[in-house]
Amino acid sequence: MALIDLPDRLQQRIDETAEEAVARGHALFVKLTDTPARRLARLAEKLPGGGKVVGLADRLFNMGRYCSLWPMTFGLACCAIEMMATGAARYDLDRFGIMFRATPRQADAMIVAGTVSMKMAPVLERLYHQMPEPRYVLALGSCANSGGRFYHDAYSVVKGVDRIVPVDVYVPGCPPRPEALIEGLLQLQQIMRRDSIAEAPKVHGIKPGDPRYEVLKRDGE
Repeated sequence: MALIDLPDRLQQRIDETAEEAVARGHALFVKLTDTPARRLARLAEKLPGGGKVVGLADRLFNMGRYCSLWPMTFGLACCAIEMMATGAARYDLDRFGIMFRATPRQADAMIVAGTVSMKMAPVLERLYHQMPEPRYVLALGSCANSGGRFYHDAYSVVKGVDRIVPVDVYVPGCPPRPEALIEGLLQLQQIMRRDSIAEAPKVHGIKPGDPRYEVLKRDGE
């Protein structure tokens, strides 16, 4: 196998593995996430005044989640230094209710800070699926967004973490300053404000309304 063909072969294998994993897990994933609470909320919306009750419940639940956002630390390269600085005393993320967790079981979001290598990609995907729903991903820095300076020259680097897991917020920069990460987290809180318990469950991180949603849901049924 020629060395020039290695990046294409590796990326093709990653894409095939991701498609196989999605196809196997969709049916079980939809069954687990379409909880009785979601079904009850959809029924309540059809009743007179039910929409106001569901809207009030959404505001209460969402306020509790976005005011106590617990991201999982996933520092992979130099952008992790900026993430540490943001959580330290000078910028103090605690004032936003944001506290870093070292386990996916207790995390609401994943901050991918740095370069994602081909070896790290399956580990990142496994940790993402160990996080409880609803879960969010913030890509910090150019390397996490698109491969950065390694896009053309490194066969061992994933050209964007969104090829592995769905990303909600992109923070550009090499490296981005702590202020940029704070702005990204505030944008993530705005996304969390718009969630509803009456919505259909997400499929592999993709929400209803996305053109890919029906295709993925149909493949899993």
